[in-house]
Amino acid sequence: MRRQLRGVLAAFTGALLLATGVTASGAPSALADDNGVGLKPLLGWSSWSFVRRNPTAQTIEAQAEALKDSGLAKNGFVYANVDDFWYQCPGSQGPDVDKYGRWVTDPAKFPAAGGENGIQVVADYVHSLGLKFGLYVTPGISAQAVAQNTEIQGTPYHAKDIATTTTENNYNCGGMVGIDYTKPGAQAFIDSWAGQFAGWGIDYLKIDGVGTPDEQDVQAWSRALRHTGRPVHLELSNNLDINNAATWAKLSNGWRTGGDVECYCGPDDSSYPLTTWASVASRFDQVAAWAPYGGPGGYNDYDSLEIGNGDHNGLTPDERRTQMSLWSLAASPLVLGTDLTHLDQGDLALLKNTDVLGVDQDGIDAKRISGDADSQVFAKTEPNGDVVVGLFNTDAAPREVATTATALGLPKARDYALRDLWSHRLTESSGRIAADVPAHGVALYRVHPSRHPVPGAAPDVSLGLHWASAASDSTTRTVTAVLSDNGSQPVTDGELTLTGPSGTKITTHSATRARTIHGGSALKATFTVSIPSSADLFHASAFHGSASYRHRSATTRLAVGDTLTLDHPVTAPYRTFASTTASFSESGTQLGIRAQGADLYNTTNEYGSVYLPGAEHDGSVTTVKINSQSDTSVWAKAGIMVRNDITRSDTSPGYLALVETPGNGYLLDWDTDGNGTLDSQDSTGTATYPSWLKLVCHGTTYSGYYSTDGSTWNLVGTENVPTAAATQDVGLTQTSHASGTTGEADFDNFTTTP
Repeated sequence: MRRQLRGVLAAFTGALLLATGVTASGAPSALADDNGVGLKPLLGWSSWSFVRRNPTAQTIEAQAEALKDSGLAKNGFVYANVDDFWYQCPGSQGPDVDKYGRWVTDPAKFPAAGGENGIQVVADYVHSLGLKFGLYVTPGISAQAVAQNTEIQGTPYHAKDIATTTTENNYNCGGMVGIDYTKPGAQAFIDSWAGQFAGWGIDYLKIDGVGTPDEQDVQAWSRALRHTGRPVHLELSNNLDINNAATWAKLSNGWRTGGDVECYCGPDDSSYPLTTWASVASRFDQVAAWAPYGGPGGYNDYDSLEIGNGDHNGLTPDERRTQMSLWSLAASPLVLGTDLTHLDQGDLALLKNTDVLGVDQDGIDAKRISGDADSQVFAKTEPNGDVVVGLFNTDAAPREVATTATALGLPKARDYALRDLWSHRLTESSGRIAADVPAHGVALYRVHPSRHPVPGAAPDVSLGLHWASAASDSTTRTVTAVLSDNGSQPVTDGELTLTGPSGTKITTHSATRARTIHGGSALKATFTVSIPSSADLFHASAFHGSASYRHRSATTRLAVGDTLTLDHPVTAPYRTFASTTASFSESGTQLGIRAQGADLYNTTNEYGSVYLPGAEHDGSVTTVKINSQSDTSVWAKAGIMVRNDITRSDTSPGYLALVETPGNGYLLDWDTDGNGTLDSQDSTGTATYPSWLKLVCHGTTYSGYYSTDGSTWNLVGTENVPTAAATQDVGLTQTSHASGTTGEADFDNFTTTP
């Protein structure tokens, strides 16, 4: 069954806003747990991403020391938080408990000393460094407490008096059951546990595994922590329901908006790499959706900031700046997941950038101004009227990303000063705000309107490639290269060029040079591109635009790029369907799907499909060869889908999928209750390419197999899908399991028996 591991400026006058001193005046107010903490987004470190399953007193103390010795604590990073695996877990029967039903600290990891619990010993040490200490818990009560019928401290009640038979989420240990909060003793049990934690000196408590049914648990913990008299930051995790955002804001100081940012894709269960670009890119939509709900007292939490260990982060330097910029624009907690004892100095400089930290610590949530497949623009208005804007390039090649002062809500002005918060470079704009942004990178500007020309600032100049619309299989394309002077001052000696791959013919009848480009004007040249035909399912051609210009005595060169992907039409009897961004191709016996998609499980049904309507029936045998699959996530899925109606993505019953994943082998997912969602799973094997899948139908029973040689078949699972119709749609499916990121799966010899 599926078991995922659990589931970051100066005011324009030049005065620096230190990350620990920015006020949140002007930020949107939020209903939040009024417990005296959470007035600004929390800054700190958590053990999960790097330490993961093996936290020990020695490890946590070393990380806390590094938090201080690195200087990060002086920048406000003061929380050192222990995540899961601090308690004894003997097995699926649930965590070990004390005589009052509370989890027992693992003494091998956190030995007691001087009569103090091992967790309290570490908390005392962390406090001695001038830092704060955090801990982890999950909803409910351990099944061991119920089995032992432990007493509830200070009451005549026992565990069996308050426990239900409902399973609660404890992702790694298991064995937690629900609490009936209408029963006497239920709140007292949580009060007892919170009192113990407060006695140990915790300053932060993360409740993991929280779902909508756990609202009473959160309410009980919120009340109990308040009654301890100790200010404790209460954080909820993970993937909280946005429909209950007001409730989370009322009861806690922060709430995880999505799943884990960690990729869990390291070899031999290594923590490295910590994350991937796809994990970071999936947060853009989350930030846009959750923007109305964060503010002083409680903030939207987009998970750990994976910056600090260089290449081990799993992100390029540009991607690291993107993550910190997006988290900061969103006023998210910045909780480092990296190994602080081996900090990369370049990463440390990013983390100590007080201009960017100030953007986070203002406590104001940015709004999405625009977004498409290749770019995102987020911005927020500061109390002094400045706007902080992030121009994000989500494409794999450098490209222009642009907005306007009007779109940002700035008043009309003679000029606008653009302070780049990463490079600290100053430019000026007459109203169009643009940058040539590296692949997966960001330009983060503080924009200040001015009644006069900005002194000492060069004009903002950018280069863009604008392609005319065309059919996806067209080999002749038209593109206009535009060198834009977005400032109020002229530039001179502008020149444009366009290059492409070998065999591509590029022609133009436009002027590609200009002696002078005036402020607010542009040099434009239109090119015709002829691309050689190809039998590839998806034929990619990379084009590069370049430009140069002079301002005063300096010559500046700009470069951007675009990749055109050509496909071939999918022909009858096949049909195509997509519930996410997708494209399809057919070449000979091969079929290809390029699709995004957050997931293909539970309530998320985002996929692309090439299918045969009504071709699945009793006795059907469907086979396909998977030649390749993009590793966009360890849970990316490609394979065979069966549904009564593939085009009814959220509702159609009779739902089953036999798929391959890059990191979790071969899966047979099915819908047990006919509500149109996959809710159960069999899994086996290790992914290899090519692979073959076979699905055999007998009535409403399906058997899924995989092969690594096309002849020896291994059973994945056999399951009954009672809601399957007598005839169903059957097809190929692909989802990237990474919202906003496109993955590709290439198939061959897709057949089903008539």
